Amino acid sequence: MTETLLIELLTEELPPKALDNLGKHLAASIAEGLEKAQLIDGAVDYTAYASPRRLAVQVKNVKPVQADQHVVKKGPAVANAVKDGAPTKALEGFARSCGVAVADLKIVNDGKQDVYAHEFTQQGKGLSELLEDILNQAVKKLPIPKVMRWGSSTYTFVRPVHGLVVMHGSGVVPVNVLGLQSRNFTLGHRFLSQGEVVFAHADEYADKLRDSGKVIASFAERKADIDAALTQQAGRLNATVAADEALLDEVTALVEWPVVLEAGFEEHFLAVPQECLILTMQQNQKYFPLLDTSGKLINRFLLVSNLQAEDPSHIIHGNERVLRARLADAEFFYKQDQKATLESRLPKLSQVVYHNKLGNQAERIERLAAISRHIAAALGADAGTAERATRLSKADLVTEMVGEFPELQGTMGKYYARLDGEREEIANAIEQHYWPRFAGDKLPEGKIATAAALADKLETLVGIWGIGLIPTGDKDPYALRRSALGILRMLMNSDLSISDVLQAAYAAFPAGKLAGNTLAEVAEFMQARLAVLLQNDYPQDVVAAVLAKRPDRLNDLPAKLQAVETFKKLPEAAALAAANKRVQNLLKKADAQLGAVNENLLQQAEEQALFAASQALQPKIDAALAAQDFQTGLSELAAIKPQVDAFFDGVMVMADDAAVKQNRLNLLNQLAGQMNAVADIALLSE
Repeated sequence: MTETLLIELLTEELPPKALDNLGKHLAASIAEGLEKAQLIDGAVDYTAYASPRRLAVQVKNVKPVQADQHVVKKGPAVANAVKDGAPTKALEGFARSCGVAVADLKIVNDGKQDVYAHEFTQQGKGLSELLEDILNQAVKKLPIPKVMRWGSSTYTFVRPVHGLVVMHGSGVVPVNVLGLQSRNFTLGHRFLSQGEVVFAHADEYADKLRDSGKVIASFAERKADIDAALTQQAGRLNATVAADEALLDEVTALVEWPVVLEAGFEEHFLAVPQECLILTMQQNQKYFPLLDTSGKLINRFLLVSNLQAEDPSHIIHGNERVLRARLADAEFFYKQDQKATLESRLPKLSQVVYHNKLGNQAERIERLAAISRHIAAALGADAGTAERATRLSKADLVTEMVGEFPELQGTMGKYYARLDGEREEIANAIEQHYWPRFAGDKLPEGKIATAAALADKLETLVGIWGIGLIPTGDKDPYALRRSALGILRMLMNSDLSISDVLQAAYAAFPAGKLAGNTLAEVAEFMQARLAVLLQNDYPQDVVAAVLAKRPDRLNDLPAKLQAVETFKKLPEAAALAAANKRVQNLLKKADAQLGAVNENLLQQAEEQALFAASQALQPKIDAALAAQDFQTGLSELAAIKPQVDAFFDGVMVMADDAAVKQNRLNLLNQLAGQMNAVADIALLSE
C-alpha cells in the first residue's frame, strides 16, 4: 500500500531571506528523486514546509518498494556476433557480463536490426534502501552559497542540523543523513512548546506541530495569517499597512508562531520626512508602518512577535524603546542636515570618488550639467532650470541622513531643496533623476526631471562603457543594461533622438577620455536592449521587422509595432513579406547604382502595371506617414499584391539587356522603399 512520506530537517535558525526558496528546492528535489526511483504511485503530489528552524516535505502516495521490472539488456548485433559458426569474443563477453551462457541469450529487434539480448525480471528495491541516497542528493543540490560545519562533525549545511524525521505512514524509515539517524519526533517552538512533538503518522505533521508544538510549519500559511492579521489590525485604526512583499516574506521567515501587536511612537517624530521613518522601521526593525487614508504616516505601527503572552505589554514597550532610539537618530540627522544648504555642500563632492578613471562627483556634476542643458533645450524646457536641478542632484550624498540610509539619496535631496527655497520642479527633479530605478518603475514627471534623469543614466552608460567596463554574460556591475532600458523608456515618451543624446553625453567628457568607438558600440547596445524591452509585449518577428529600420526616435515606436502586428494578420501579408524578401535578395546582387525608373524601358505589361500601381501608391504612403498613420501606410500595400505577383510570375529581372535589367532593379528598389517605409516586412516571413 502507498503511504505519505514525511521528511523533516530540524536546524538552528535558517537565513530568513533564503528560507522559502530552500524549502521549495528541498521538497522538489526529494519528490523528483522519488519519482525517478519509481516510488510514487500516480501523479507527484507533495507539500513543502519551511519555518525558521525546520525544512520539511510530505509526499503523497509513496510506495514501500519499487515494482519488479522486466529488463531487456541488449548486446551485439546478430550479424556480427557469430563468425564461422562460433560466437565472437564480443558475444561471449556480453553473455558473461549477464551471468548466463550464450545459449540462454535471446534474439530481439532493436528497431534497426536483430541483436542478442538477455531478458530478466529485476526485483524492485525497497524505500529504505533508496531513500538515503535520494535525501543526500537533495541536500547537495540546495542553493546554499556558503555552508558551515558544527561541533566535531565533518558534515556541512547552511545551519547546524540537530534532528531528522523520516516516516512512511506510521513507521520510521531507517536512514542516516548529515550524521543523524531518522526518528518520529521533533522539537516545536523554542519557547512555547512543551517537550518533544511525537508523530504517530506522517499525515499529522502540520496539525500536530501547530497543536502541540506551537509551530505553523507552512511558509505560505504563516504568511497568509500574518497578512490577514496586519490588515485586520490596520483596519481598526482606519489605516493601511506600508510594506512590500519582501518585508512580509522576511518576517514570515523569522517567526514560527506569529502574533501581530500594535505599538506607537511619539508624534514629534512625524516632523521627519516619512520616507526616513518608514525605511528605518522596515529595514532595521522589520516593523510595519501605518498610513492614513491620505497616505501620510501615523505614529502607530505593527510588529510581528514570535511569542504569545497573556500580557504582551512588555513586548510592545521593548520594541517601542528600540524604535525610539532609531527614530531619534533619524531626527538628529535631519536637523543637522538643515544647518547647511545643498548648494553649500557642492564643494564636498570633490572628495567623493565616482570612478578612479572618471574622477570625482564634482567633475561628474559638470558633465551632467552639460548633458541636461542640451536635453532640456531639445525638449523645449528651460536649460538653466535643468542645469540647476542637475547641479544639486548629488549634493545629498554628503548629508548625514543619506550617509546613514543610502537608499534615501534623491528623496532627501528633494526635501532639503524645498527647505532651501528651491523651485518645486527642481526639488522634484532632484528626487526623480534616479527614476526609473528598476523594470516597471515610474518615469520622471516633467521635462526638467526627464532631462536630469536622462543625463544621469546617459553619463553612466557612455562613461563606464567608454573606459572599457562593458557588460559580459550575467556580469553587469555598473547596471548598464538597467540604465539603457531606463533611457529607452524615457525616449519612447519624448521626441528625442538616440544618436543626439548619445552624442551629447560623449561630448561632455574630455577629449581622449573615452574610447573612440564608444558611440557606435553603445548605439548597437541600445538597439539590442530595445529588442529586449519590446519582446514581452510584441511578437519577436514584429519587433525584428520594426527595429531593422534602426529607429532613432522612439516616440512613434508603439504605433509602428501595432501597425505591423495588424498588417501581419492581413491575407496578403505573407505573400508580400515573401516578395519583399525576394526583392531585397535581388537588390543585393545589383552591381550598379540604383536610380529612378525610366518608363520608356518598361517592356512587358506586368512591369508597366507594377510601375503604375507603385506610382499611385506613393502619395498615399507619403500622406499616411506624414500623419503618422502607420496602419494605413501598411494596409495600402495590400492593394499592390496582384501586380507584385504578376511581375514575379512574368518578368525576368536579370534580363540580358543591361539597361532593361537596370531599370527593373530600379523599379524593385522603388517598390522596396514603399514596402519597408514602416518596417522590414521581409522579416515577417521568417
